Amino acid sequence: MTFIPRGVLPAMITPMKKEGGVNIPALRKLIDYMINGGVHGIFAMGTTAEFYAVSKEEYQEVLEATVDQVAGRVPVYSGANAIGTRESIELIHIAEKVGGIDAISVLTPYFIGVNQNELYEHFAAIAKSTDMNIVLYDNSPKTHITIKPDTVAKLADIPNVVGMKDSTGDLTNTADIINKTTRAGKDFHVMMGRDSIIYGALSYGATGAVAATANVAPKLVSSIYDKYMAGDLQGAMDAQYKLLPLRIAFGLGSFPTVIKEALEMVGIEAGPCAMPTGTMSEEEKKQLRQVLAGMELL
Repeated sequence: MTFIPRGVLPAMITPMKKEGGVNIPALRKLIDYMINGGVHGIFAMGTTAEFYAVSKEEYQEVLEATVDQVAGRVPVYSGANAIGTRESIELIHIAEKVGGIDAISVLTPYFIGVNQNELYEHFAAIAKSTDMNIVLYDNSPKTHITIKPDTVAKLADIPNVVGMKDSTGDLTNTADIINKTTRAGKDFHVMMGRDSIIYGALSYGATGAVAATANVAPKLVSSIYDKYMAGDLQGAMDAQYKLLPLRIAFGLGSFPTVIKEALEMVGIEAGPCAMPTGTMSEEEKKQLRQVLAGMELL
């Protein structure tokens, strides 16, 4: 049995200083806030973390601080996202050097157009470059590149490719992947990457979710999984619907500024987003406060 990605993992933001650079003390406080809120792992340096805006030195600094602050309380996941295969492998080597990381998530390439055979060779080369557990990551609404279910099934035969984060937002796609991997007897597990359909994904056989909203509302998001696993399906569904307004509120500003602003509103230091992502307008902030108040987070 390989490592199983499971539970609710916050797609952790990277707190930043106003003058630029990562804010490690704020990162440590955020990690404690989320773990105390019941999350089942910490996911650093993913897309919500603005991976594209940090240097390799900052990437390593964030991973070192994350592993240190988590201190074995929950599993640690890290993104290793890049356009090219070689750079993703370089990031994995940094994660290997840091140590204490349970799994690496690798986003599809972006900007360039690649076919399914090229995607297979990309992920296969990455997996074969390391002994670390690899979680595939499909966020086609952002990258416009998708890993088709048949390609996922083929990649699932590589021993250290242990799962996938599916952020397509398409439950038919999620179900097709699970049907061709987990239900086909492969040692492979799917995590939902769209916060608004965690309950639906669990009902299809997903083993959890990577949720940006868990930065802000870790107790609520974690309760969807916990209640579902305990057999309290109504409670899990009620929690999912209670979370829905926050996920919809992501549309109030450029990603991930809404998450950072919401954290500041609930008293957790997050700092600004890296340029060119700006700030929310006062009207947008007013609407966000109303959402948070309605969710009893303020």
